[in-house]
Amino acid sequence: MVTWPNTIAAGLALLPYLVAAFFPGWMRNSSPRLPRALRLFGPAALCVPYALVSLGAGNFQWAWLAVYALLPVAIATLMAQAGALDPEQRGNWRDWLVLLGVGLAVDLRWFEGAWPAHLAVFNKVLLLDAGIYGLLAIRQLNGAGFDLRLRLRDLGVGLREFLLYAPAAILLGLGMGFLHLHALWPSWKQLGGAYGFTFFFIAVPEEVFFRGWIQNLLERRVGRAWSLAITAALFGLSHWNKRTTNFNWQYVLMAALAGIFYGRPWRAQRRVGASAITHATVDTVWSIWLR
Repeated sequence: MVTWPNTIAAGLALLPYLVAAFFPGWMRNSSPRLPRALRLFGPAALCVPYALVSLGAGNFQWAWLAVYALLPVAIATLMAQAGALDPEQRGNWRDWLVLLGVGLAVDLRWFEGAWPAHLAVFNKVLLLDAGIYGLLAIRQLNGAGFDLRLRLRDLGVGLREFLLYAPAAILLGLGMGFLHLHALWPSWKQLGGAYGFTFFFIAVPEEVFFRGWIQNLLERRVGRAWSLAITAALFGLSHWNKRTTNFNWQYVLMAALAGIFYGRPWRAQRRVGASAITHATVDTVWSIWLR
C-alpha cells in the first residue's frame, strides 16, 4: 500500500544506498570529518523507516525499533575497531562477524517478521545501509567498487559474462528440470521494469555483499582464484532455502555456477556495476523465460 509514511520511509531507507552508489567519494571523504560520537551513533537513525512503516501499519514494537537502532551502531563500532587494528585491510575477525551476521539475517529472514509481508524489502535495504556505512564509510574498505555511475565497459564486460554463462546454465538447468522454457514476450515497459527492479534491489545488494565485500577481503588472504571459487560457493549456499523449505541442491548448484560468472566481471573491473549487470540480466531472463 502506498501511503505517505511508507513513501517517506522508502526515501529515507534508500538515501544511504543511493548516496553511496552515485556519490561514493563524498561518503568516503565526509565520514572521517564527523565527530566520533556522531560517526558511531548516527546510524541509529536507520530505525526511523521502521518506526514510520510500523506505526502506519499498526504493528510497532519497541524491541524491533531497538534492533534497527542498535545493530547499525554495533556494526559501525566493530568496523571502527577493525580499521584501527587492521589498517592494511587484510581482514579482521570483526569484518567476518559483521558479514556473517548480516548475511544470515537476510538469508534466514530473521527480521522480516517486523514488517508487513509486502514490505519486507525494507529489511534488506536497511541491513545493506548498515553494512555500507560500516564497511565503506567507517572501515573505509578499499577496492569494493560500489559505484553505479556505469560505464560502457561495465556493460560490455557484464553482458559478455552473461553470454558465457547462459549456454552452460541453460543446458544444465533444463537437464536437471530446474529450468522450464516459456514462450512469451512481455512489453518493453514490463521488461524494463523487471530489469530495473532486479538490478537495484536484488543484483546490486547481493553483488556488494558477495563480491565487493567477501570476495574483496578473501582475495587479500587466498588470492584471486580461490577467492572467486569460495565466494561463488558461498553465494550458491545462500540459495539453499529458495523456493523450498528443504535444501534445494539444484538452486545451490546453479547459483554457485552463476557466482563464478558474477565474480569474474567484478574482478576484471573492480566495479559492482559490471557484476550487477551480469546478475540482473541472468535473473531477468530466468524470471521471464526460464522459471
